[in-house]
Amino acid sequence: MKPWRGWSLLRCPLALLGLVALWGCVPADQRPSWRIYPLARQRPHDGLAVVNRPAGEGIHIWLDPDTSQPGVCRPRWNPDAARLFDGNGDAPRSFGRASRREFYGAMRRGRVRWALRRQIAALCADLAPASRFDWTEPPRTASEFQPPPLPMLEERHLMSHPKAVRRAEKQLLGLPLLPEDFMEEDEPPDLPGP
Repeated sequence: MKPWRGWSLLRCPLALLGLVALWGCVPADQRPSWRIYPLARQRPHDGLAVVNRPAGEGIHIWLDPDTSQPGVCRPRWNPDAARLFDGNGDAPRSFGRASRREFYGAMRRGRVRWALRRQIAALCADLAPASRFDWTEPPRTASEFQPPPLPMLEERHLMSHPKAVRRAEKQLLGLPLLPEDFMEEDEPPDLPGP
């Protein structure tokens, strides 16, 4: 005689209902709402708020378009987002820095990436309307993040011109400035090596 299988069919949905009931017992302020909305930093479309922590806390992602290539506007990703406070309230604000782990965790969610794409496309349309928008996926792990290369600085870029320093010293000491103090000779051109 086979046992009645009705209980086993009901047991799985009942267990699922139990888990839903347990989740419902957690107050709303103790779980993340995953609310996603534009939150401007300096101009429209240059920031996105993601409430990914309880009590309305989350991350404020700063959006920065890269227009270094002529005719193309694409996102320049920065995993150092600001900490968002009161994200579920009427006056969200951000300060400090959130962890990069939170940023990468948020980037794994499709809704966040979709909202980022809309915001950066609108920002590119405002800042570079003649350029085409080129979407690049945000990094989802630390190994995927490629920081932008910094320009090479050479010694002559780091030091002030000697005549400018001499002029400033004379002004501080109250000494008269002579016409030769204003003539700045350029450095001699680099000679090609043998």
